Amino acid sequence: MHTDTERCVRAVQSKDARFDGWFFTAVLTTRIYCRPSCPVVPPKPENMVFYPSAAACQQAGYRACKRCRPDTSPGSPEWNARADTVARAMRLIRDGIVDREGVPGLASRLGYSTRQIERQLLAELGAGPLALARAQRAQTARVLIETTALPMADVAFAAGFSSIRTFNDTVREVFALAPGELRARATRHKAAPPTPGVIALRLPYRAPLNPDNLFGHLAATAVPGVEEWRDGAYRRTLALPHGHGIVALAPRPDHIACRLSLTDPRDLTLAISRCRWLLDLDADPVAVDDRLRTDPLLAPLVDKAPGRRVPRTADPAEFAVRAVLGQQVSTAAARTHAARLVTAHGTPVEDPEGGLTHLFPAPEALAALDPEALALPRSRRTTLTTLIGALADGSLRLGTDSDWEEARARLGVLPGFGPWTVEVIAMRGLGDPDAFLPGDLGVRRAAAALGLPSTPAALTARAAAWRPWRAYAVQYLWATDNHPINHLPM
Repeated sequence: MHTDTERCVRAVQSKDARFDGWFFTAVLTTRIYCRPSCPVVPPKPENMVFYPSAAACQQAGYRACKRCRPDTSPGSPEWNARADTVARAMRLIRDGIVDREGVPGLASRLGYSTRQIERQLLAELGAGPLALARAQRAQTARVLIETTALPMADVAFAAGFSSIRTFNDTVREVFALAPGELRARATRHKAAPPTPGVIALRLPYRAPLNPDNLFGHLAATAVPGVEEWRDGAYRRTLALPHGHGIVALAPRPDHIACRLSLTDPRDLTLAISRCRWLLDLDADPVAVDDRLRTDPLLAPLVDKAPGRRVPRTADPAEFAVRAVLGQQVSTAAARTHAARLVTAHGTPVEDPEGGLTHLFPAPEALAALDPEALALPRSRRTTLTTLIGALADGSLRLGTDSDWEEARARLGVLPGFGPWTVEVIAMRGLGDPDAFLPGDLGVRRAAAALGLPSTPAALTARAAAWRPWRAYAVQYLWATDNHPINHLPM
């Protein structure tokens, strides 16, 4: 979008928050870059230059605005709607893969050379993987500086910097403030000091956001010991590269309140990315709802409760296991089966603030389970153990960076994997916004009640007009039922 100068200028002049994260405005006279909704008086059009990423702005020598804090804007929804190499690379960079494995690790995961990845990212985003990772490190450092009392040296290494000097230079260059000055400014504007061991932050999103089905689904399907709804927040454990974490997420009118407890602050970048992915916070609800409103039978559902998101997962492999456990059983039965696996094979954790007791077991931990100990039909046991074996030996990789069609093909050849299981994993595990469940009982009931075709083939034909947002159409169809997944817990 940054190449459409006229459209960008109109967005900046109208302070349209819908375009935050789509592009960034750099001001030639002040050498500052902003989000489109910056509250200051817009600069003259001839003084505006537009960039596709914060990293490109920083690489061009601009510093972040202290008023609108463009580094904290929602991520571009483009990376959630695409499955090409650039989109998959951006999802991996957002997860901190460059900090942990370097650019060669990023390229290896995508199946390209480092030179090819750098060329594609430069062409589309104006910055290479190192610059994009550096911009993310700066934002992670800012969060730690402003929300914790960690010594600056600990902040530097937790954010992924290789040295304190690099940390200091980057923070000064990006924010035009020294790390100590950033912390002093945050302290002046805080009503209460940070809680020791807890990182509290606000997760932005594009309005509107309807929390009912989003948090309702997560709470109604929560696995005891791994997830819970407590004091108005969805809480769950997270398995992270350097340890584990516990997150509490609560809906607010203009943001999601996030409280993170991490055993190692180096996992902050990935934990934030997992939370945003889980709640689908980088979606563009206006684009989604505008497309679905073109169907006269869907339009009343959209108008009644706009801004529905797709409830996703913190771990695609975990969700695949849970999807198999949930085949042809009730929500309560699926939770019971999953809880038994967690108790027998999950890693115990301590939760002083609630009732979380375990991490969901990794495929490697489940690989040795005894199929006869599973209270499942024999065919379902085979399906589950085959899936676990493929995940454990690496022949099946499920992640936010997966190629959606390749993952579908690999899942489809496993025994017991029909269209419903493959598509629900694609929708909630892999994040494909166009995943569709025409054979789902709830979808078929809703379709029949609305006057839509109720047979899978006819409904799929009708849903072609909803593309590429059919996963969101599923949320609106599910919401016609009175199931607990559609109601925000009290």
